[in-house]
Amino acid sequence: MVRLVSVCASLTDDELALLESLAHPTQFAAGATLFTQGREAHSVYNVTAGVVRLYKLLSDGRRQVVGFALPGDFLGLAMRDAYGFSADAIGEVSACAFSRGAYTALVDAKPHLLKRLHEFATHELTLAHEQMMLLGRRTAEEKLICFLLGMQQRWARLGKPSVTVPLPMTRQDIADFLGLTIETVSRTFTRLAREKTILIVPGGVRVMNPERMSAVAA
Repeated sequence: MVRLVSVCASLTDDELALLESLAHPTQFAAGATLFTQGREAHSVYNVTAGVVRLYKLLSDGRRQVVGFALPGDFLGLAMRDAYGFSADAIGEVSACAFSRGAYTALVDAKPHLLKRLHEFATHELTLAHEQMMLLGRRTAEEKLICFLLGMQQRWARLGKPSVTVPLPMTRQDIADFLGLTIETVSRTFTRLAREKTILIVPGGVRVMNPERMSAVAA
């Protein structure tokens, strides 16, 4: 299923076999680092299982979560010489690592792959823009609802449409992503649950009132 939403969907079977010959399947334990902000961008990663936390360390030492990568997402495509953010595993993560040199050579030889890669690189660059929209002039409730609906839509694109939204990240991760305190995020979750807008379940939430949530997010 990941292939359907990934760069690989644009390849023939022969081209996919070539891409797979360049891949180095890698496993990351929970909390392990895929790459670090400011370090040489020597690899491109395709997440195949699990969820990855993407974050920047600010000059004052604070952490700003800039996104969460799901299966099918490529990381490192939009970078030049150095990674612009850090990435670590939320739970166990499987990924294919590609040498940037080998990957660049393949892209140069396959113009249609270059087009597809550009789409994924653009997606990386729009993560920060989407986050800025979330951090704009919205209330805490609006931010959290937009986040929940966004995650629900992303899982649906992976072939997992459901009223239950998996949330493997911590409340602190969500707070750092939305620019809120963890206390505010926890209170907002509790209030939405009390109002029966969501139901908090192990590992995520269940959307109970999608009409209200869509109206709030509009």
